[in-house]
Amino acid sequence: MSLMELQDKSERVYMSTGLRRQTSAEIVSEARRSLRTLATQRPFTPQEKHRQLFGESSSRALDGRPPSAFSLHARHFEAPDSRPGSGTRLSPLEHKPGLSVSLDEDGGVDEATLPKPPAERGNARIGSGGSRAKLLRTASINRLPPMRPNSKSKKRTKTVMTMLQLILCETFSLKCDLDTVICFVHWNIQYTDQVFSKTTLIGDAVSDETVGELCNACNGLHDALAEKGMLGRQFKKRSAILRTLFRLIDVGSDQLNLTLAKLILALNVSGNNLLNICKLIFKISRNASNDALFLNGCILDSLLSLLHCEDVWSKGEAVLYCVGSLKLLSGNSALSRMLLSKGFIGVLLQLSKRLMHEGGGQRIIAGHILVQVTAALRNIADQSESRPSFLSSKAFSTLCLILENHRKDLDICINVARIFSKLSTYTECCHALAESPRCCSVFLDLLSKHSRKQDLVVRLLFTLGNLTAKSTEARERVYEEEGGIDVLLDLFQVYQETPSSPKQCRAPESEDVLVKLIRLLANLAIHPTVGTALAANTLCVQLLLEVLGTKHTSEELVINAVATINNLSFYQGESSVVHSQHTHISQLLLKLLLSSSMDAVLEATRVFGNLSQIKDVRHFIMQHKGYVVTLLDSKTPDVCFSACGVLINLSADPENRAMLRATGTVQKLIDCLRDFGPQDWHLAAVVCQTLWNCSLDGELQHTQELLEILRFYTDRGALHWPSDEGVRQVQEACWELLFLPVAERLRRRFYIEDIIT
Repeated sequence: MSLMELQDKSERVYMSTGLRRQTSAEIVSEARRSLRTLATQRPFTPQEKHRQLFGESSSRALDGRPPSAFSLHARHFEAPDSRPGSGTRLSPLEHKPGLSVSLDEDGGVDEATLPKPPAERGNARIGSGGSRAKLLRTASINRLPPMRPNSKSKKRTKTVMTMLQLILCETFSLKCDLDTVICFVHWNIQYTDQVFSKTTLIGDAVSDETVGELCNACNGLHDALAEKGMLGRQFKKRSAILRTLFRLIDVGSDQLNLTLAKLILALNVSGNNLLNICKLIFKISRNASNDALFLNGCILDSLLSLLHCEDVWSKGEAVLYCVGSLKLLSGNSALSRMLLSKGFIGVLLQLSKRLMHEGGGQRIIAGHILVQVTAALRNIADQSESRPSFLSSKAFSTLCLILENHRKDLDICINVARIFSKLSTYTECCHALAESPRCCSVFLDLLSKHSRKQDLVVRLLFTLGNLTAKSTEARERVYEEEGGIDVLLDLFQVYQETPSSPKQCRAPESEDVLVKLIRLLANLAIHPTVGTALAANTLCVQLLLEVLGTKHTSEELVINAVATINNLSFYQGESSVVHSQHTHISQLLLKLLLSSSMDAVLEATRVFGNLSQIKDVRHFIMQHKGYVVTLLDSKTPDVCFSACGVLINLSADPENRAMLRATGTVQKLIDCLRDFGPQDWHLAAVVCQTLWNCSLDGELQHTQELLEILRFYTDRGALHWPSDEGVRQVQEACWELLFLPVAERLRRRFYIEDIIT
């Protein structure tokens, strides 16, 4: 038997998870536990069909949220970008060129009307400066392709290449001496203005080669400015360059636009220009085929830098589209890992804290941004590498605070619930969440306020189920929260509503909620105080029994209900409703013993193991004893173990022993001992105890066969132990402390009887 199988056997045996090894007494103590936590699958989260700011299931009204689709052209940008935006949208003004430019017959620019470049200064500069100017003229002017007359298809390319000329000129000016070419740069700007005032960027698409040259030119300009320390607002020709960059947006290339966006953001635009450039990036990120364009990481750095701004509110809508872009990109696993390496989680959490400090009129835009933030964190949580970042940045307390402050915003609540449902499946994250003092209180409050929101409810219940499966403190907090148990039982009633027709089954969504809710109750019942209270709660027990008596499509729902009743049946005080309704429960369980589902049979047998301590239940089982005895033929150790637990209680009554011996129970027990003993010493010990009870007032058959098995099993040296040291330690402890005492006792008894006879 593998280590995992040993650990999973009804949680009877555990390996130490800490540095200290368990003592033998601890191993045996845990092996005797009959209360069990339940596991279940995480709720399925469908992927959004379309990339947009708000999903199709968003609770926000369409007319009350920023759009995901929009048109964006050069005319939407303001130039020069010399002062902060006023916040008021103005219509673009018609441009009236200051210089007269004529168009030729093909619609192109008549070069005779263009401004002339300044003449060379002669000997005004000598040495390397003159050569640089000559190099500049050659590099900038000669890169323009020949302009053929009567070629309408070249009109767009000529205009774009003029823009390329300007960018290259500016780049060379930075690499050389700025004073040498400053006049030439201004001439290029004038030329570009007049070209754009008399031509329209429509027609044939610009070639990939030209787009590549433009991208290289923009990157070169960015690098030159960075090298000179002139990024931001220090560049004196910044406005003219921005005007040129804005107009290149109309080329319509996503690759070029992303390159332009990086340079424009580096020039520290603000106001309407900042908003539009963020919207441009968002528009590009909506197309999944563009994800590869973001993989070089440069634009990601620009976006993350924007989120570091302290004054979020002056850039509110721009920040919204910035985070929205990152949210969409984080859905790509490669980009998600790249963002994670850049401290993405910490950046988003810091932004969240700043957003929560504002209220009033800013609360609406803060809520929109937080939807994007939490959705991005939801995406990043899919990466296993993200867990250390979530833990080190104390994300769980921040996310709980977001839930508490925005409990009326369903979009935010669902996103955070999805984050928790993903991360709480990991033990270290589960403990970190459980340490957040307000988490259980907030969860219960949301369950009460949004009881009909199935997608939210099912994830909160799943997370609470994970917490209570691993944390005693979480069980106490849920129980001690005022009205907490009542909230859970109210939900039980809401989703337990009987279908209108007896032949109808509940909707799968409702059954999924019930699966998670009942699992939570089972995990809560592990705590003695909580378990005793739930066992005495009439409504709780009645709802569980209704599940067993109603038709369901979900087998997991029925199994969870029986497992919860099993945990509650452990508490058999006078106040226990399970104890008082043992007859009805026994009748329902008998139907499950006839089920084709071995899992259902196993859970029903476990309940009988507890209830068979009641004399009336033992009498009921003996009336149908064949079902329990037949379970010994199962090839499943867990089923045999549970069946032996019932038989131990049955054989405690003298009137039952003869009946059990007459039905071949002894032979089946010996077969179980022979087949499972070396792999499961706990099961072997229970089999021996059952044989002991059955032999108390009568002679057993097959004693010789039994003695031979016991003689072999009690010889440590004759047994084959696992090579794995950890597994061997567990098996030896169970053999020595659970099996050996009862086996030796049973062996001596039959050995003495064998000598006497």
